[in-house]
Amino acid sequence: MLQNFLLNILLTLVWVALTGELNYTNFGFGFTVGFLLLWFLNRRRTSNHDYFLRVPKIFAFMLNFLYDMIKANIEVTIDVITPNYNMKPGIVKFEMDAKSDFEITMLANMIALTPGTVVIDISKDKKYMFIHAMYLKDIDGFKKNLKERTEKKLLEIIR
Repeated sequence: MLQNFLLNILLTLVWVALTGELNYTNFGFGFTVGFLLLWFLNRRRTSNHDYFLRVPKIFAFMLNFLYDMIKANIEVTIDVITPNYNMKPGIVKFEMDAKSDFEITMLANMIALTPGTVVIDISKDKKYMFIHAMYLKDIDGFKKNLKERTEKKLLEIIR
């Protein structure tokens, strides 16, 4: 997998050098072209398909997380601008599937980056995470959303 990633970055840098423009759009286009080229060349191999399955999951997770972040930003902004408060703060005990320190740290960072939520503590046995949420209308819905949309997809990428 690392070999394919490094080849993809090399192809991206070659694309950027050939076009003579270093910007996000050109870099993204070069990365996509390099990814498709590597996928086309490696599609008959039985091994090394992990990279070609993981990269689309990473981009889907990034888009999903961006959507959640924008939605939370809008909710917090509306609450700050309007005179009445719609907050219903609360603390949730969230049971994690993440086991390693890296997985727990990445999950805690994803939660903390979303406005209105912050990780307070992690249990000693690393099974539970305590999360403070500003808008906690439905505890079970909050846990289910966090489990399905964030933790499950994050662990698919990391593992």
